[in-house]
Amino acid sequence: MQPSSAARGATRLAFDAVEQLTRVVEAMHANIAATSLPFGAGTDGRTRGLTGFVYDSIRFVNAGVRAALDHGLGLLPAGSVREDRPEHLLSVLNGVIGDHLAATGNPLAIPMRLRQDGGAGRRPLLLIHGLCMNDGDWLRNGHDHGAALARDLGVTPVYLHYNTGLHVSENGRELAGRLEALLASWPVPDPELSILGHSLGGLVARSACHFALEAGHVWPARLRRVVFLGTPHHGAPLERGGSFLEMLLGASPYTAPIGRLGMLRSAGITDLRHGNVRDEDWQGRDRFERSGDRRTPTPLPAGVECHAFAGTRDGLVPADSALGRHRDPARALDVPEAQCWVGPGRGHFDLLDDPEVYARLRAIMMPAAPH
Repeated sequence: MQPSSAARGATRLAFDAVEQLTRVVEAMHANIAATSLPFGAGTDGRTRGLTGFVYDSIRFVNAGVRAALDHGLGLLPAGSVREDRPEHLLSVLNGVIGDHLAATGNPLAIPMRLRQDGGAGRRPLLLIHGLCMNDGDWLRNGHDHGAALARDLGVTPVYLHYNTGLHVSENGRELAGRLEALLASWPVPDPELSILGHSLGGLVARSACHFALEAGHVWPARLRRVVFLGTPHHGAPLERGGSFLEMLLGASPYTAPIGRLGMLRSAGITDLRHGNVRDEDWQGRDRFERSGDRRTPTPLPAGVECHAFAGTRDGLVPADSALGRHRDPARALDVPEAQCWVGPGRGHFDLLDDPEVYARLRAIMMPAAPH
């Protein structure tokens, strides 16, 4: 079973349980209100008047939230991750509540690690996966950008595995330190680093660059290029939609407890509202507060070749966000137009195995001709 199907099935069961529980509680309420006797025939299980309105409101909200989540999970297509790897469920769990797992010392929290298969060459390529995914999910429908580039161009793929439920800045800071250690011990002199980030992974890459420069690390001088695949540089509508739904639920004291369920979503998810990459983008603020974009503008790393890919059928990340475009010039990332690509008919996960995407990646990663 694909994780998208498993997640949809699990959420449907959860909302079915809410519906059934509501029926039981309402029936008990109706029977207690109808008679003071502990025995005898009960009512039809429905309350009337204001009380009935409250239970109907719960059902209405439950159905609405269920439909919204089912639609969102349905955007994860079949084949988005591998079927034969059970850790995808752990990756989804970390993406949804990974910050809580880490804060409570839960052993289910995924620790950050770097995986390198085979020997080391002069051209390491760091691949950073997206939300609710893991380092093995670069393999989709038999294709892995890292493995293919290793075969065709001799790059050395290094795969990052991390807890996507943590704040982007927390992952970025830790990654910056790990890259400093990795390149300091790299067995080949003068390595030339490239980074390929999918979705949330692109934000983590930008965050790592920021913290590395702040800490005076050496590795940014080795960074030649960063390629962003469907990265929500300026946010994702699905997170903003979830925040709006939470606001609607909180408008009534009868539905507010259900609205609090939305506060279970991780820091990594709420960072996607606007595309946070720095500590100051979220520190000292209620991350569930419905406010405008208060990010500190964070430009792309200077002197690094950057490319951005988007898909016209990406239901998760709009093209302008993926390409770093913004109406505020201070927030626009200014990726050169020649280094932006929008794939007609491509979805968010198509960027992981689309042949044209790979052909363009191959051309980008082609070693420069000797002078």
